[in-house]
Amino acid sequence: MDRRLLLRELRLSDFRCFHERQTARLAPLTFLVGDNSTGKTSFLAAIRALCEVAAEGIEPDFRKPPYDLGGFPGIAHSRGGRGGRANSFEIGLSGGVARQQLRFDVEFVSQADVPTPAAMSWKMNDVWTKAVLKGTKFIVDFGSKDGSWRFTTTELAYENRWLFFPYFFAQVLNGIGDDDESRGTFEKLGGSLNKPGKEITKKFSHLLNHFRQMFWTGQPFAGAPIRSSPRRTYDPTRPLRDPEGTYVPTYLASMSYREKRKWNRLKKKLEAFGQDAGLFDEIGVRPLGNTAGGPFQMQIRKFGTRNKGPKRNLIDVGYGVSQTLPVVAELCRPDGPSVFLFQQPEVHLHPRAQAALGGLFCETAARGRQLIIETHSEYIIDRVRMDVRDRKANLKPADVSILFFERSNLDVQIHSLKYDEQGNVLNAPDSYGQFFMDEMRRSVGL
Repeated sequence: MDRRLLLRELRLSDFRCFHERQTARLAPLTFLVGDNSTGKTSFLAAIRALCEVAAEGIEPDFRKPPYDLGGFPGIAHSRGGRGGRANSFEIGLSGGVARQQLRFDVEFVSQADVPTPAAMSWKMNDVWTKAVLKGTKFIVDFGSKDGSWRFTTTELAYENRWLFFPYFFAQVLNGIGDDDESRGTFEKLGGSLNKPGKEITKKFSHLLNHFRQMFWTGQPFAGAPIRSSPRRTYDPTRPLRDPEGTYVPTYLASMSYREKRKWNRLKKKLEAFGQDAGLFDEIGVRPLGNTAGGPFQMQIRKFGTRNKGPKRNLIDVGYGVSQTLPVVAELCRPDGPSVFLFQQPEVHLHPRAQAALGGLFCETAARGRQLIIETHSEYIIDRVRMDVRDRKANLKPADVSILFFERSNLDVQIHSLKYDEQGNVLNAPDSYGQFFMDEMRRSVGL
């Protein structure tokens, strides 16, 4: 059974340009399309931030690369003029693993202009919990089909209260039957049971602990819209992931030296994409010394009709190769994350390469990973449409979601679109087709 985290829905309210509560359907492969400055990057930042809160229970960094949304005044929705700014904003995610489907919502308020969680709610099946932080106390409402209750904690001494909340409340639940008032006060809200029994408290404890573990292993990788510039020579560094893909050449070189079998498999996948895209036919690592830890070069070869052609330094070939290599390498590496967030991966790619990238996205999603991609490329979306229609990548129409962002005065509306079995986009507004026509005109200079 695949145990990867799958996000199914994002909810936004008073977040940036989203004033009214918006609900967007997420699928194994999701595209964000629309004009510039309609909230697509903010949408990706919201997913990354909420996954961090879910996994770690800490204040998310809305300025962490590759996103920089600023402080609370730049994130809470503003109506402009006398309309004022919202005092809070909300973000919610639904998703899970297999049958363990969860819903998580967070309300943020301002503390010294920093977005800070003020309330969180969790739900799994018929079990739910909502905690509101009031000063140094939590007011926790929780319930199931058997009843609902409230627990108001005593003063909590530790600073990062949300970080410890799941463990603290699990202990509270396990001790409720012992009439221990040192942790707080308990009261019944509804239902026939005065206090939850052991079976019920076990469900709540499982909800909070399982929830955090699930998101801890499902943290998304966020890729930047502009990747790192190629170098003529690379000096090995520790290959830690970064949004610009600076680490990728070192990662590839390290694998080619130390893990020959994995390198050969990865190399084959990279070259298959390069050939489909018309970018390159062969990729390799050239050591510039006698040791594996020395400097090296990345080399690319394009085959001709009669011979293989010379090997060329990565910096001496088209810029599109170096810009797409971090994206492709991240998708093809065997230890990739569950969720990818990409911004405009088609930058500097010609139409054939953009279409090939769409095919790779389908293959990656079919392998159980989730991709959420901001794009302006009709070539990518059209390749996905055809691959789904022709069942080339084992993706069903329901496995693809197109989110079209449309401006309406100071707000933005998100249209959640789907494919049918023939690859037609369903329920698309007229402005959706117009958007791609305008993009095409812009690309040819009209």
